[in-house]
Amino acid sequence: MNWKNILLVGFVATFSLSAMGQSNILNAKKPSEIGVKTEAQIKKDNDGPLKYGYVDDRDMLWSTTIWEVIDLDERVNFPLYYPVDTIDIGKDRRSLYHVIMKGIKEGKLEVYADSYFTEKRQLSDLKASMQKVDTTDYGYDQFNAGEAVSPEYINKRDLVAADLEEYLIKGVWYFDKRQGELKYRLLGIAPVAPDVNFIDDESVAMEGNKIPLFWVWYPDARQILHEAKVFNQRNTASPISFDMLLNSRRFNAVIYKEENVHGDREIKDYISDNALFQLLESKRIKEAIRDREQDMWSY
Repeated sequence: MNWKNILLVGFVATFSLSAMGQSNILNAKKPSEIGVKTEAQIKKDNDGPLKYGYVDDRDMLWSTTIWEVIDLDERVNFPLYYPVDTIDIGKDRRSLYHVIMKGIKEGKLEVYADSYFTEKRQLSDLKASMQKVDTTDYGYDQFNAGEAVSPEYINKRDLVAADLEEYLIKGVWYFDKRQGELKYRLLGIAPVAPDVNFIDDESVAMEGNKIPLFWVWYPDARQILHEAKVFNQRNTASPISFDMLLNSRRFNAVIYKEENVHGDREIKDYISDNALFQLLESKRIKEAIRDREQDMWSY
């Protein structure tokens, strides 16, 4: 077998794997039948996210709440970010932000103002932080002349999936004395993007301009995230759900806050102007949590 045949076989194998990423693609007689599942497939897929086991407060021998940041520029976190363009791609592939926003618009998800989930927000309350409406000079001239401002003189800028920079997550590490192991439970997630009012202003540094748009109570979003699938780079015929990806912690995150007596202050509040020491402090907290399980078995 020469190199041309080897390359041809490799291309066919790669294409066949990518083709199997969409349901019914090998049995479809028309392009419109791609993604349409049979009744047997629908019954087989009639499942839900893996239910959490009940944990009594008395079973938690030790616990701590931490907040982490997921940087979407890191390659391992790309499944949470892409695809950012929904025009030239199938309906079965959407970014995490798109899935969350769709759930909010359909009324399936509730949003909160902070990570303590004490104040609910409505979709109308999010427009101020997710949409910028600006009027051009010609529009102001029309307004000053007492005329109605023409739509072409009104510029609207909406935040989209491509604008996201990070995700913030909140979770609890706890030691279950019944199971005899250290476990993690995800509680909340928040998309982070630059302030829409200054997102196109090059004079404003984006690093200090990032804000969490809203917080979502994660247990409430599990069903929606279970139905949405993530692109599996190793095997496109077997995609995983966003719920599985997040619960199995298949991402890289950095701790930026741990609950503490100082009103849950962030690391940057007591280690300022030193990114290296902030990162080392984050690693110290992570190692202290990992060592907790080993210390439980030390006599």
